[in-house]
Amino acid sequence: MPDHDSDARGVEIAAGDVALTGDLVLPEGAGAIVLFAHGSGSSRHSPRNQLVARRLAEAGLATLLFDLLTPAEGRYDRATGELRFDVLLLADRLLRAAEWVRGQSGGRHLQVGCFGSSTGAAAALITAAARPELVTAIVSRGGRPDLAGEVLDDVCAPTLLIVGGEDRLVMDLNELAYSRLRCEKRLEIVPGATHLFEEPGKLEQVAELAAAWFRHFLVEELATPAATGPAPSQPPAG
Repeated sequence: MPDHDSDARGVEIAAGDVALTGDLVLPEGAGAIVLFAHGSGSSRHSPRNQLVARRLAEAGLATLLFDLLTPAEGRYDRATGELRFDVLLLADRLLRAAEWVRGQSGGRHLQVGCFGSSTGAAAALITAAARPELVTAIVSRGGRPDLAGEVLDDVCAPTLLIVGGEDRLVMDLNELAYSRLRCEKRLEIVPGATHLFEEPGKLEQVAELAAAWFRHFLVEELATPAATGPAPSQPPAG
């Protein structure tokens, strides 16, 4: 199994007046890349996102985990909790990272997907709405897509929302966001999982769902345009 840390290449992404640090994994022959947008004070070192990134690499997808905040901004955010909810700032950083990928000699041909967690999910949706030609698919893990607000109406990228069955508040917020989305969409409830999917095997389920979604919409559908995507699922009643 590929080890994400050992296979990763450290990169620096220019984002306006700041530089963002990232870890890029580019498997040979990859036709798509998934950018990770974390939230809630997390970083590219998140063990949960690292696990998902390893699974995506196994599926032949390139990955970019990067810090959406600088070290100084991260310290400020840990003290105040403020910047993690600035979804417009996070979306701007995510967009700049996607543009950076496309600007690299090895990234010009790559289809781009975004994996967002917590407030990073809103950033991914905002980015996809702003640049539909750039972001082709989205997966949210325990995310706050509701924070994207009216922008949800403009998202075209196929979107998978994954929520823990025991994460009641976030489930309600995801159901509201799901009802606003007009793109191809699916809401996946992982039974018995809480917000961080810490229960045995639950995060692995998230990784499998994400890998299947990205493989289909970033790779397989482009190879076979007539293919039918995974059937959208409806939010559970009640």
